[in-house]
Amino acid sequence: MSSRVNGLGHVGFYVKDIDVMMDFYENFMGMTLTKVSPLGAFYSADPEACDHEIALINGRESLDDPHWIQQISLRVDTLDDLRDFKRRILEKGYPIDQIVTHASAIGCYFRDPENNPTEVFWLTGHTSWAHIGIPIDIDQSDEDVMADVDRSFEAVKSVEMGKWASQEAVAAMRELRAGAAATVR
Repeated sequence: MSSRVNGLGHVGFYVKDIDVMMDFYENFMGMTLTKVSPLGAFYSADPEACDHEIALINGRESLDDPHWIQQISLRVDTLDDLRDFKRRILEKGYPIDQIVTHASAIGCYFRDPENNPTEVFWLTGHTSWAHIGIPIDIDQSDEDVMADVDRSFEAVKSVEMGKWASQEAVAAMRELRAGAAATVR
């Protein structure tokens, strides 16, 4: 049997006014800011259980813009499940946008049959509060995949929940992205 998702991870959507939306999720909804960067902000109702259920991403041009969904994200149980999804995505001809490590997870971003942004992801076992996405080759051995994940985690493990990454962490992320881009196809 083919792999299957085990639940909703999070919903990401584009926002026009990030400050207004951050205030809404923090102060009105009572959620915890877990990750923040110039690209957006992530919120969790229970950061110990899940690092985010809502992803606010800058980029909505107007409130009339109908393209507000940034992604629907679904969890899988194992790295092999993620590999199986990648294989089946390619077999179906669905476009893959990217496969990246977030240190805390590896996500495969692709388009469903109606071109909706979709992610399937596997949790790596690391807790990371950095907004990071480093290209990764999940077809290499488990050990090599985890070595790449561990390098990403080491670069950002000092980032605190709800805090901006330091200039050093940002520089380390850029260096990792540049190195990965040169080796991952």
